[in-house]
Amino acid sequence: MTAATAAATATGWGRDEPETQPARADLDPAQVVDELTAGLSRTGPYRDPDADERSRARRAARLLIDHPDDRARQEELFAGLGFGAWHSTDPATGRPFTIFLADGSDERTWGALVLDRSAEARQVVQVPHPGFDLDTEKVGLALHRRLPGSVLLVAGAHREAAGGAADVAHNGDSLFHTLAVEFARRGLDQIQLHGFADRNLEGADAVVSTGSAPQSQVAGRIANGLSRSGLNTCRAWSRKCGQLEGTRNAQGRASAGLDSAFVHLELSWSVRRDAVGRDLVAQVLAERLRG
Repeated sequence: MTAATAAATATGWGRDEPETQPARADLDPAQVVDELTAGLSRTGPYRDPDADERSRARRAARLLIDHPDDRARQEELFAGLGFGAWHSTDPATGRPFTIFLADGSDERTWGALVLDRSAEARQVVQVPHPGFDLDTEKVGLALHRRLPGSVLLVAGAHREAAGGAADVAHNGDSLFHTLAVEFARRGLDQIQLHGFADRNLEGADAVVSTGSAPQSQVAGRIANGLSRSGLNTCRAWSRKCGQLEGTRNAQGRASAGLDSAFVHLELSWSVRRDAVGRDLVAQVLAERLRG
């Protein structure tokens, strides 16, 4: 079952039903994200959006932030990008949310966007490598649920698909990048989640950097919070961190000239594979992102 099928089944919505759906308390974004991730493959399809699709995506992102109640227009714009829209209540938080989920048609495997509608949007939680940086999507969802009003952006293809073109963290033409940069232009802070093998930086639990963007207060708060929680944290602005600094990250480079914070966070496998460790990281990140 694909993630799109799972969402349609959970809501009882088929393609011949009206697009605008009433809230459904039985739709769980965790199930949808898990289904999306489970379906990823190195040999799966992927293509970049064309110029018209990128323009549409920028309009959609602006509409979500500037006119959050205009659901009909939001659905129309995302539908033109191959996304279905579902409105529900998160069973874990009790807060209303909308999920826009790509159906993968015409190789448009562009993932999912989950918007918490309970507050004004302030942060974007980004998961560029689901199914490759294992369990980063679990950390991302746990963090999103701790940040009312946040946006969760999850890539929809394995990073090695289409000869590596699906590596959205290094592809400035991807839909993921287009949405992320437009959110940054609207002043939303970005936290992007990655993972590394323990052997790649022995003894470290986390690497905090700002990519090519200037060092920021929020990055410092996050690093300090992770350290105080007992995680061995490497600060990329202070020393080398095993080539895990994210200096070639496309979203980080774009954010360097924008008035928003970009934080690139690498987590060890020892942290990501442990449910307690993931929960601890999400709690610290939420506290520090809120200031």
